[in-house]
Amino acid sequence: MNNTREVDVVVIGAGQAGLAGAYHLRRTGFEPDRDFVVLDHAPAPGGAWQFRWPSLTYGKVHGMHALPGMELTDGDPDRPSAEVIAEYFAAYERAFDLRVRRPVDVKAVREGEGGRLLVETSDGTWSTRALINATGTWDRPFWPRYPGQETFRGRQLHTAQYPGPEEFAGLRVVVVGGGASGTQHLMELAPYAAATTWVTRRPPVFREGPFTEDVGRAAVALVEDRVRQGLPPRSVVSVTGLPLNDAIRQAIADGVLDRQPMFDRITPEGVAWDDGRHVDADVILWATGFRAAIDHLAPLKLRGPGGGIRLDGTRVTADPRIHLVGYGPSASTIGANRAGRAAVRDIRRLLAGEPVAV
Repeated sequence: MNNTREVDVVVIGAGQAGLAGAYHLRRTGFEPDRDFVVLDHAPAPGGAWQFRWPSLTYGKVHGMHALPGMELTDGDPDRPSAEVIAEYFAAYERAFDLRVRRPVDVKAVREGEGGRLLVETSDGTWSTRALINATGTWDRPFWPRYPGQETFRGRQLHTAQYPGPEEFAGLRVVVVGGGASGTQHLMELAPYAAATTWVTRRPPVFREGPFTEDVGRAAVALVEDRVRQGLPPRSVVSVTGLPLNDAIRQAIADGVLDRQPMFDRITPEGVAWDDGRHVDADVILWATGFRAAIDHLAPLKLRGPGGGIRLDGTRVTADPRIHLVGYGPSASTIGANRAGRAAVRDIRRLLAGEPVAV
């Protein structure tokens, strides 16, 4: 235990949620490296944004909200979002002297002595009184399993590996998934691919009208209700539906967004339905979302019978030392900001010995 370093708070992850938490720690008097530490496994600033495909320009980003205390100004809409947002995050870390340590892989969080938690990493062990987990979802792409999947002779890839549309020139592509990524991929691919087929488990829901604060609050409340019950969270987008903008309308009119029901099996040459239909394909692109990257918390046994981690706000109800920020209802850029502030407010009460409702 001699090489174990002690702090009051460990923040895991330096994406939007982790930086928001670190900002509020700093703002309320916590000193980086002395009172708290931010650990990030990515090679550079930018959170998951730095790994997004080059054709996702900043102008196409849906709902990027500024970090607390510093606006993102003069972002070039024609530049890749990976570059624009990574530069913004890097400037933010410097401006508030957050001293993010990277690349550091967190392997496990375990119970320590004296009511402390032990955070085991590739750079040694940290002993902490409280934990802000802000690891997001990018590292856990969800790959559904279908009969015959291993027999497919073409290429299968996930949104997390999407390289941009040019690589699919002249190919027959099946895109799986009814979220924002699936529709964006289809609209990008269509001018390049020989053919595209769009399949989803449920009919997509397109949202007419503006995305008002009331609509946003109602959507977040539905996701929040799931985590309060200890169920695995669904994305906020799955509740809000897809915005029916001019580009979407045109893609529907052109037959690009012509949704087909989910296939029943995968064949060596493509995908097939039980009614006898078959579509030949060179590529299956799984735009099937992500799951929370929280395996390192497994030693603490936080999951409940429902398969998720029960939360009260951002606080884990089974362990008030731990806050999940950017999880469930706070898994959006504006939600992560608010959650970071709420988590720090709660942690200050905990460290001061004030009662925490459970």
